Amino acid sequence: MKNSINIGLLGLGTVGSGVVKVLANNAQNIAQKVGIPIHIKKIMVRNPNKRRNVAVDQLLTTKVDDIINDPEIDIVVELIGGETTAKEYMLRALQAGKHVVTANKDVMAKYGRELFEIAEVNRLDLMFEASVGGGIPIIRPLKQCLAGNKISEVMGIVNGTTNYMLTKMTNERLDFDEVLAEAQEKGYAEADPTADVGGLDAARKIAILASIAFGARVSLNDVYVEGITNIAKEDIEYATEFGYVIKLLGIAREDGKGIDVRVHPAFIPKTHPLAAVQDVFNAIFVKGDAVGEAMFYGRGAGELPTASAVVADIIDVARDIRYHVTSRILCTCFEQKSICPVEKTEAQYYVRLLVDDKPGVFAAIAGSFAAEQVSLNSVIQKRKVNRCAEVVLITNRVSDANLRSAISILKDMSVVNQIRSVIRVEAGTIG
Repeated sequence: MKNSINIGLLGLGTVGSGVVKVLANNAQNIAQKVGIPIHIKKIMVRNPNKRRNVAVDQLLTTKVDDIINDPEIDIVVELIGGETTAKEYMLRALQAGKHVVTANKDVMAKYGRELFEIAEVNRLDLMFEASVGGGIPIIRPLKQCLAGNKISEVMGIVNGTTNYMLTKMTNERLDFDEVLAEAQEKGYAEADPTADVGGLDAARKIAILASIAFGARVSLNDVYVEGITNIAKEDIEYATEFGYVIKLLGIAREDGKGIDVRVHPAFIPKTHPLAAVQDVFNAIFVKGDAVGEAMFYGRGAGELPTASAVVADIIDVARDIRYHVTSRILCTCFEQKSICPVEKTEAQYYVRLLVDDKPGVFAAIAGSFAAEQVSLNSVIQKRKVNRCAEVVLITNRVSDANLRSAISILKDMSVVNQIRSVIRVEAGTIG
């Protein structure tokens, strides 16, 4: 039986530094839980001369081979991020007989199946709890704690940057550009925020969660994606008036039409548990046939929260190694299931548009919707903008295909000057 477990870190950025701190600060407690101590043997970095807030200079190397080819290293922890290089290193580590722990949502969303196949052949663990939700436990609960359930829905706020921005827009009535600049200044948003505000970060995460929840491979290309770049403070105000808040949601559902998986802004009732999730916090709402409804809430990013999830995976793998029970729970995507096209999904819709301020316009708009089998729940006019009437329409539940057809007709109508917003309503109805 081994006397200790040795790990090699690939990367010593924000999360890597957090892992070093957690392993050092909680070393005795972790050793008691595993039964033997865990040691960091080597850390691969690009620049060994960079100033760091952890004292590990003697462990640094610039060569990945120093970790992958070291027979004393049991677990490789990949924290460099990105796709191509990270995937290559993870692949090489598995082929060299090393267990792998990663926080890499990009690689797991795109190449998870390939990596799991290699891990299974070599009877190795591949853990990725930190890839979704930072410090929030969600991968392990879906794979283990809720394994006895048939999951019908996973819906959540899985991007802290956009949740922070929408919270600020709601509470302080600020415009998108103002809030984005502040988020960048505070370090919540990157200089190029496209992955966050465009919904791609959330899409990768919901693809991973859908794959686990429904036991079928869901890829990033299967996810319908809308970001928050078109959300205006006027939409926030209308949502508040109706008793709703706007959140960027990752949604995965399974029904007779297949797996419906998408990311988009949505109105959700103020009474829904997700409505109270503010700032950079994340929350994931799960429905199972046995457990009913459960929600997982916490910090979705950051040095120590994400490190918490990484270290939990390291402890799990270390226990497996000690008791020779590795490769217990690998890929759970056993089935081939169809993806429900977004056109077949149904929801209520909020539509905000500018129209000519003259008699007969409302009737013409209502007629265009009726022609596409879209019934209207309500039509509201509250103000004028540049001599046009701003109109808010709320539809009844309708298919996405029919709504899109109606919107297309509106765009061609001479009395319609601009369609400013089209936003779904989830987890509730208006009217």
